[in-house]
Amino acid sequence: MTTSAVHIAPPEELEALEDAAAALDGAEPEEILQWVLDRYGDDVALACSFGGVSGLVLLDMVQKLNPRVEVYYVDTDFLFPETYQTVEAARARWPELTIRSYKPDLTPDQQARLHGEALWERDPDLCCDIRKVEPSRLALAGKRAWIAGVRRAQSAARASTPAVHWDSTFGLAKASPLVNWDEKQLWAYVFREDIPYNPLLDGGFPSIGCTHCTRAVRPGEDARAGRWPGFAKDECGINVQPVEVSGTPD
Repeated sequence: MTTSAVHIAPPEELEALEDAAAALDGAEPEEILQWVLDRYGDDVALACSFGGVSGLVLLDMVQKLNPRVEVYYVDTDFLFPETYQTVEAARARWPELTIRSYKPDLTPDQQARLHGEALWERDPDLCCDIRKVEPSRLALAGKRAWIAGVRRAQSAARASTPAVHWDSTFGLAKASPLVNWDEKQLWAYVFREDIPYNPLLDGGFPSIGCTHCTRAVRPGEDARAGRWPGFAKDECGINVQPVEVSGTPD
């Protein structure tokens, strides 16, 4: 079902992204977004989990710059009720935007029959591949770039994230417009623009994923410590570190 193929960047695309990453290092989110929209037009998708506020902030910014950009989320079948509520709140707040959901090929029952019950307790990487990464491939098919809410301040694994880079997992450009923002800047924007957000964020859940693999964070813990507790894992496989490769594209 899953694939680990590395998608090779066309040399001219890789060069453009490397130049842009250097020029946009330290830039404001709108400047990074504008670069992406100028280069790729409508062939861009914005990923929003409707868990953290990063995606919702970007949703508001994108709506102001180009409401034709498709917004998507992956419905793993295991999202919190509060997450679905936030999706509906966003649809009401930004009716101009198209917000689409993408689901795994396997239902939870089919996954259990094929891989055993509670796969997330035994092999969370495979579970994430099935329920998150593969639906994301479908969402990004035919796109030239996608936008994510990754920020350097979120975790040590994300501390070196560039503003834009080639995404060798999905085979297109990736932009992280909020990469330079900290939590204070993010929430200041939320309150200033009156943006709806997931109510779990007020209950000790700074990073929200699936119900089975998310817990509240304890004082002093990393913001992503509540994800996949008990495993040496803090990424689902969608937001992996860039592999800068060039050559003949596949």
